[in-house]
Amino acid sequence: MEEDRIAPIFKGRHILLTGGTGFMGKVLIEKLIRLTEVDQIYMLMRTKKGKDPKDRLIDIFTNPLFDTLKRRMDVQDMIKRIKVIPGDCGLIGLGLSAEDRKLIIDNVSLIYHCAATIRFDEKLKRAVELNTRGTLEMIKLGLECKNLEMFGYMSTSYCHLHESFLLEKPYDPPADPHKIIKSVEMLQEDEVEGMAKKILGTLPNSYAFTKALAEALVNEACETQNLPAMILRPSIVIPTYEDPISGWTDNLNGPAGLMIGAGKGVIRTLYCDQKSYGDFLPVDVAINGLMVCTWYYLTFNDKEHYIVNFTSSQDIRVRWEEIVVMGQKVINEKYPINGILWYPGGGMTKYRWLHQLRAIFFHWLPAILIDILLFCLGYERILWRVHKRIAKGMEVIEYYANNQWDFDNKHAIIIRKTLNNTEKLKYKCDAEGVDIYQYFENCILGARRYLLKQPDMMLPAARRMMKIMYVVDRVAKTLIYGWLLYWIMGLVLPTFFSSEALDKFYSVIRRIFWGK
Repeated sequence: MEEDRIAPIFKGRHILLTGGTGFMGKVLIEKLIRLTEVDQIYMLMRTKKGKDPKDRLIDIFTNPLFDTLKRRMDVQDMIKRIKVIPGDCGLIGLGLSAEDRKLIIDNVSLIYHCAATIRFDEKLKRAVELNTRGTLEMIKLGLECKNLEMFGYMSTSYCHLHESFLLEKPYDPPADPHKIIKSVEMLQEDEVEGMAKKILGTLPNSYAFTKALAEALVNEACETQNLPAMILRPSIVIPTYEDPISGWTDNLNGPAGLMIGAGKGVIRTLYCDQKSYGDFLPVDVAINGLMVCTWYYLTFNDKEHYIVNFTSSQDIRVRWEEIVVMGQKVINEKYPINGILWYPGGGMTKYRWLHQLRAIFFHWLPAILIDILLFCLGYERILWRVHKRIAKGMEVIEYYANNQWDFDNKHAIIIRKTLNNTEKLKYKCDAEGVDIYQYFENCILGARRYLLKQPDMMLPAARRMMKIMYVVDRVAKTLIYGWLLYWIMGLVLPTFFSSEALDKFYSVIRRIFWGK
């Protein structure tokens, strides 16, 4: 058995982590505590929704993601490995006290900057403050650290959207990040928003814009101030593949959200090029890659390969069409969702006019009718509001679903080739042995368990309801299509047949269907 060379690189270290309460941050914390002997993880965390950072940390460990770890060690022992640092990446100086700043400067040797607002429709001022200025403030802190060996910046492979083929190299930013930061600091939010379209240019949202600016700041610090940094660009991060549990997620971003919406019978049309493909990366694979890259950087001091694209489409390509087909098959036949509105169905089209026509008949008209019924029965009207939120969400992803990008990952492959067999199993970061259908099964089951809070004991009821809704769907479609056909025939047939012949025809139809 070959030895694990990656875990020892973290032994005894003090690591500063931002974004620790986020999707990737939780997985990183779990892996660092379970797989390594890291001494202290300093978590930069702000008060949120009235909860102070220490209470938020306790809440994190109640997540099912940590169940495997809790079988090995007590929660209090886990908490001892983490020191909460009150702060906010959206503030100048990160909102750190002088004491906490000194603690970090004196002790931290690794920084993982994962904090960001990932909302595509975030107000530009807020996105700049958190994603761009926050990164600049982290760089300043990193340069002050006496023992810093690596600054890991978590970027995204979808921040240089003008490049249809993204190389593992620095790119010029869409604007001067320093000037953008100064500008938004001087202006009010509504003033910035009024100029947002002009500032963004061809970029579709504030997320891509501010992450590209942040990358430029890290590159600048590497070149001019010798910041020891790696820029890590994961693609669309989706539920866990297998470690520590399969299909875990804490959000509805990406394909999981689409499959759940479609599985509830709410989403019935998508504006998307069926034949194109997105690039997806399970979150545990992304974090494995981060840990492997840390080991590689510290062991080989390879400054040439400091930008790494964490992508999968060079190994596995899954078309949007295939995702929909797999999702429908799993939900309809194996893991239906409780509380469905209608039998799942519908599809996608690359023609906007057809999508909008379908949306009228399959989204908006049913929403109006059902809300009227709810109002008459004394219940709250909800479906119109739900579809407005869905429509807004769909608008955000339409740009990505109807454009195609490819990614070079030569640096990632070079790093993967240095792993021995033990490390390849323990820190899986390739597509070897992956069963795509099984993975999406696990994603849907995970969404049921961890997001919708529907335990497996509720599956029999969900399957019974799915059968009922199948019959209702078929009966409703037969009646609607039958009425449309009858109406069309009433318009067309008089052109070719006499009224006497038509009366006889309608008499026969009435006897067949109504016995009259």
